Amino acid sequence: MKRIFLIAIITTLALGACHSKKSNIQPPTELTDITPTVSVQRVWEESVGDGAQDSGVRMRPAYDNGVLFAASTDGVIEALDAKTGKTLWRKKTRTHGWLGFGGKKIRKDALYAGGPGVGEGLVVTGTLDGHVYAFDAKTGEQRWVAKVSSEVISAPVVLKNITVVRTNDGNVFGLNTETGKQVWLYDQDTVPALSLRGNGPLLVARGVVFFGTDDGKLVAIRLDDGEKLWDLPLATGEGRTDIQRLDDADVGVLLDGSTLYASAYHGELTSIDGPTGRPGWHRKFSTYTSMDIGGQAIVGVDDASDVWAFDKSTGSDLWKQDALEWRWLSAPAVQLDKYVVVGDLKGYVHWLDLSNGKIAARERLSHKAIRAQPLVVGNMVYIEDVEGHIGAYRLGSSTP
Repeated sequence: MKRIFLIAIITTLALGACHSKKSNIQPPTELTDITPTVSVQRVWEESVGDGAQDSGVRMRPAYDNGVLFAASTDGVIEALDAKTGKTLWRKKTRTHGWLGFGGKKIRKDALYAGGPGVGEGLVVTGTLDGHVYAFDAKTGEQRWVAKVSSEVISAPVVLKNITVVRTNDGNVFGLNTETGKQVWLYDQDTVPALSLRGNGPLLVARGVVFFGTDDGKLVAIRLDDGEKLWDLPLATGEGRTDIQRLDDADVGVLLDGSTLYASAYHGELTSIDGPTGRPGWHRKFSTYTSMDIGGQAIVGVDDASDVWAFDKSTGSDLWKQDALEWRWLSAPAVQLDKYVVVGDLKGYVHWLDLSNGKIAARERLSHKAIRAQPLVVGNMVYIEDVEGHIGAYRLGSSTP
């Protein structure tokens, strides 16, 4: 069956327009001046290849032991000193392709779009043509390459024995971390004709892989062999058109203790008992991107780009911030259990006070959209825009 993928931002623009009587497209809310309540310093800025460009994916750097790893759709993968931004190594990967019908075999850039993921001394990333590449994290030397069933547009999870890879046709692969050979395959039998563009990050904990699906379910499979343990519907699409019935749950899963939290587009935010898959509280909340958790709060961005905080014990509202409405925010990231960091479609980075949702600081990385969730490492946060510009920001002291 032919599938149609929508970039989440474009999808939500269209759906938001369906509810507007004044305009066909909801314009982004204009920013107003703020009085910062915390200091933020840009430490360095670098460019890594071409970034995600117009592929619709969310390229996010990865961090390990003082090193930042980033990849781009023009075949570049790079290791940077996280403190200074200095390049430690840079790898340009070329692969084979065919030119036209019956044409000659040519060399082309590896179209990185998934990752990178890092662990066990490896940096692993996937491509738009269904390959997975593994590199030595210290030297950049290629260790192995594997073929999977479809494009890889989320970060692989690299563990001691198994590297878990999600493909955009709904399959999940378990690859041998040392060799790249396939150990198991979880095959999603059916996929909807229409879904949001992108895969949420995989969550692996206590020998179980958790992920949301394009048809609105949360699935748990065993890490050792890929066998399904349980699944839980998070959304049931309703309406007359495919867009109205869109119920994608492919937006990432949170774990706090033994409790999972997951949401879906046109669905609900639900708390779930991890070992059994039994649902706890649930509430209406439609989101196109991943969430984060800090202190007592679950923080998410709804399909109008309003930022919400919910009590993780009950699901009740803590606060809502609508000053960034229709600015098509990235997934939120909680920093030091005090602030919520989001990027927007104009390249701005916003820090919100986790206790009340008020905007505490603002910086501008570039004039290009920030789709990927900010990467928080202590008092540092790393932001990447769609053209591969990476900014490193240090959170300072709060002001009265």
